Amino acid sequence: METSAIDQARANEFASGTTYLNTSSYGLLPRRAVEAVRTLADECAAGVRAGAGSFESVDAARAGFARIAGVTPARVAVGSSVAAHVGLVAASLPAGAEVLAPTGEFSSVVSPFAVRGDLKMRYVPLAGLADAVRPGTALVAFSAVQSADGRVADLDAVRAAAAAHGARTLLDASQSAGWLPLDAAPYDYTVTGGFKFLLCPRGTSFLTVTEDAQEAVPSLYAGWVAAEDRWNSTYGPVGELAVDARRFDEPVAFLSYHGAEQSLDLLDGVGVDAVYAHATGLAARFREGLAALGHESVPGTSAIVAVPGLGGREPDLAAAGVMVSARAGNLRAAFHLYNTEADVDRALDVLSG
Repeated sequence: METSAIDQARANEFASGTTYLNTSSYGLLPRRAVEAVRTLADECAAGVRAGAGSFESVDAARAGFARIAGVTPARVAVGSSVAAHVGLVAASLPAGAEVLAPTGEFSSVVSPFAVRGDLKMRYVPLAGLADAVRPGTALVAFSAVQSADGRVADLDAVRAAAAAHGARTLLDASQSAGWLPLDAAPYDYTVTGGFKFLLCPRGTSFLTVTEDAQEAVPSLYAGWVAAEDRWNSTYGPVGELAVDARRFDEPVAFLSYHGAEQSLDLLDGVGVDAVYAHATGLAARFREGLAALGHESVPGTSAIVAVPGLGGREPDLAAAGVMVSARAGNLRAAFHLYNTEADVDRALDVLSG
């Protein structure tokens, strides 16, 4: 019997000791990523490396994310967190610029703008985001998939509205990249934390910037790692920053990026389209089971399922070995390539008790 790439990846790369439905908080690390991190840690402990890690692995992770995002590596900067990437974009805006975002958007997407104190922040319900773009809106900052409840934004409508009014767009793909196909090319900026559906170690994050938008973003992290010629830029002011988005790189944690190289290679081999079909199918099964139990979930086809008012059941599920999360009063379950129908049924069985 022929097995799918997802079945092979599940069998070869994952060994969860629980019914793990909490990828929205963090994704399980594949065995190959764990081994890469362990190997580097052992080499660093033994003093057999010339440095603490490999820029080749960092750039391989950059290229791996670029393939998933549908852009060239020249448009990808690497770093440690979404908030740091958004901070670069926030620093690029002039005083008084209007930033439009959904009500209840994840803090890291909006806080770097809000704390400046000299920008006009405007919040509207997610469903009305496209209609709320107006002349004078400088930037629309929003997540492809909402962290609190898994709702998927109307990406085409928001992009079209922003283009019609000359506004830039910043898309957070942290809750979507890895299960929802991503085309980063049409957005001025995308930010993606790697430790959720991309299955990377925490401390990996990716920023994409269009060539036009790169002219507006300051190089706040300018240092030798962001230089065009890294190894000849280690003393004194950097003579020339990288000519592409790499000039926005933060100094990275090598252990995380050695693991990320492997995780992104795994996802690329499986294919996000296949993960999408698998994960959304499991989510649909879960929604149907919840309805049969009398629980109404947030409607949609997302791989993330949220049940309003049921967040208090999270401790009961955890005690039974079913890992979910409670967010904004919702019980939140997320499905990925390592999950099966048996995971869905186990969660429903606990909830029925």
